[in-house]
Amino acid sequence: MIKLFEKEKVIIGVVHLLALPGSPRFTSEEGLRRRALSDALALYHGGVDALLFENYGDVPFSPSRVEPHVIAFMTSIIEEVKREVPLPFGVNVLRNDAIAALAIAAATSGEFIRVNVHTGARVAWEGIIQGRAHETLRYRERIGRGIKIFADVAVKHSSPLTSLSLEEEIASNVDRGLADAVILTGRATGEPPSVEELKRATLASEVPVIVGSGLSVENCAALLSIADAAIVGTSLKEGGKVSNPVSEERVKALMREVAKLR
Repeated sequence: MIKLFEKEKVIIGVVHLLALPGSPRFTSEEGLRRRALSDALALYHGGVDALLFENYGDVPFSPSRVEPHVIAFMTSIIEEVKREVPLPFGVNVLRNDAIAALAIAAATSGEFIRVNVHTGARVAWEGIIQGRAHETLRYRERIGRGIKIFADVAVKHSSPLTSLSLEEEIASNVDRGLADAVILTGRATGEPPSVEELKRATLASEVPVIVGSGLSVENCAALLSIADAAIVGTSLKEGGKVSNPVSEERVKALMREVAKLR
C-alpha cells in the first residue's frame, strides 16, 4: 500500500502557486512565496493529510517541457514551505511535465507526482498532449524510485484523440503505464466526476482511485464513499473561487465531514 493511503479517505490540499517569474502574470516573488506559505499553513491547520504543489498561475502552460527556472523556483518554494508545514506532499508541473515534477519531488523529498496525461494522447488548450510513461518510469528509476505516480484518467480541460472506455483508459495507465494511483476529474476545474464513473473506476482499478476535482462539503460523502482519496483545491478557497487564498475555515468544515467517513 502507498504510505499516504494508510489513512482512510485521504484529503490532499492543493497549493496553487501564483505565476512564477517569467510567466505573463508574474507580479512579485515576495508575494508568490508569501501566498504559497499562507495557503499551505491554512491547509495544514485546517487538517488536510497532504499537499499538492502546482504551478497553476503559469498560464498559458507549456504543452511539454517547462523551462529550467520553473523547476528551480518550485523547488525553492517547496523547501521554504516544508520548514513550516510538516505534511507529506506531491508535485504537479503543468501542463504535463512529469520529468520536471519527478526532479522537484526527488530534490525536496516529495512522495508523489501528478501526471495529467501519462499514457496515450489528448487534445487540450495547449494542443496535443502526449503521455510519456516510458520516459517517466525510466527517469524515476534513475533519480527517485520511491516517488509514486498518480495518473489522471480522461483529465479535465481535454478531449480524447481515440475512443476508449473508462476501463480501457485505466488499464492503459495501470497495466502499461504502471501508475500507482488513478485520478478522475470532471470536465473542468471545480467540477466533480460522476458517482457512476467513480463506481466503474473502482471496479476496474487495482490501485487507489482519487477524486481529482470538484470535491466539496456538499458532495464529499457521496464521492468518498466510493473513492480512496481526493485532491481538493477550489472548494477550499475563500468564496469557493480558485484564484482566492485558501480559507482555513472552509478546510476545517470539509475535514469535519471527512472525519464522519473514517
